Amino acid sequence: MKLAKKIFIAAVAIVLVAGSVAYVLYQQVLNYAKEPLNLTQEKIFTVPSGTGRVALEGLLVNQNIINQTDKFQWLLKFRPELAKMKAGTYRLQPNMDIEQMLALIASGKEAQFSIRFVEGYRLSDWTNILLDAPYLQHEIEGKTPTELYALIGFDGDTTLEGWLYPDTYLYTAGTRDVDILKRAHQQMKKNVEEIWQGRDKDLPYKNAYEMLIMASIIEKETGVDSERNQVASVFVNRLKKNMRLQTDPTVIYGLGDKYQGKIYRSDLDNYTPYNTYRIDGLPPTPIAMPSLASIKAAAHPAKTDYLYFVADGTGGHTFSRTLNDHNRAVKVYRKIEKQNDK
Repeated sequence: MKLAKKIFIAAVAIVLVAGSVAYVLYQQVLNYAKEPLNLTQEKIFTVPSGTGRVALEGLLVNQNIINQTDKFQWLLKFRPELAKMKAGTYRLQPNMDIEQMLALIASGKEAQFSIRFVEGYRLSDWTNILLDAPYLQHEIEGKTPTELYALIGFDGDTTLEGWLYPDTYLYTAGTRDVDILKRAHQQMKKNVEEIWQGRDKDLPYKNAYEMLIMASIIEKETGVDSERNQVASVFVNRLKKNMRLQTDPTVIYGLGDKYQGKIYRSDLDNYTPYNTYRIDGLPPTPIAMPSLASIKAAAHPAKTDYLYFVADGTGGHTFSRTLNDHNRAVKVYRKIEKQNDK
């Protein structure tokens, strides 16, 4: 009996000691979970597909996000909900602790990146922006126009120019660049259809595409919101009177890479399909990606008698009804230009 009692006491002592050790370890692990990451600035961290507990720790240690310690694996055992890591790319912040980092990776809330498509830019500009964007899966490079149009679902019979909506688009790592173009195209298509349905009557456009072409010209002529409808009125009035549009941005677009920042008289005299000093009516396609404001201006031009406008030297324009008034406004602008050049 004495031996059995001694064995029992020893067993209880072992259990108590083990429990005490386990409790101490548990507390150490909980404290470890609250330790900050080794970061002084934001870190983009990617968890590849198929990453397990040990591999995750290796990635974090190799990138100096955490220090090597056996407590990391103990934490995942004590807190199994933190071990359910999801593949993806995450933003780790310097104020995060280890528990918060693991909770983020377990949540699957990947980092959001943004890309800005600016109104007035051309398709070629947007393509370059996409190719330079980080964490995208690039598929547009080397594609022919036909192949690109098929990928994004563009069913037009001309060019994608003008058919992409300027906006900021969010994406996660691994998103295909063609999917962003597809979103931009679908948004522009929706906006054009809606605005075309609510357009003013008696506009000199045969279809919504001509309205989009006009919007692209308005976009390139002014960045002043309050002027867009007046600029639209000038071009609409000229079309109704069978006057040529004579707008420099179309000439520039027609010159392509030949344009080096200045238009010469020879450029105005030479024929291109986009030279509105030489062609009647609208150019064959848009010359840029117009903003929603410019599309609305094309659909709802101001009711004016204006046929001309010229820059006023302050960022806006002076509008005129007659050629004589326009010529006087041009002289004023040239005088301001000379003063600014001094």
